[in-house]
Amino acid sequence: MLQIVFNEISAAELSSLGTLEQLELLDEFKVSRQDLEQLDGERFGRIERDGRVLYRYRAKDYRLYFEIKDSAVVVHRVLHKGTFSDFLFRSKMPLGEDEALAGSKHFWKLIDEGRNARRL
Repeated sequence: MLQIVFNEISAAELSSLGTLEQLELLDEFKVSRQDLEQLDGERFGRIERDGRVLYRYRAKDYRLYFEIKDSAVVVHRVLHKGTFSDFLFRSKMPLGEDEALAGSKHFWKLIDEGRNARRL
């Protein structure tokens, strides 16, 4: 397992959830190098744009977007699935969730905010 680090934004997003939801989400969110080498598409996904690699972990109704830095999983955002499902529906893109997000400037702006936030 890799060490998991939340930044200020992702920690705030996580803390906005109920205590039980937080515990369930954290209990489920486990990442190993093997998971990232053999993405299953259901729980884990990979999003790339301009040489930047970001991973997605799907847990119940939430998506955790993170990258690997050294030996740590740095979580940039914890978002409810509804955050982007509306976008995907309105855009009617014939792509999967990860592919559609890779092309979304709004999505990358959210990630950059998380990437630039202080780590806790």
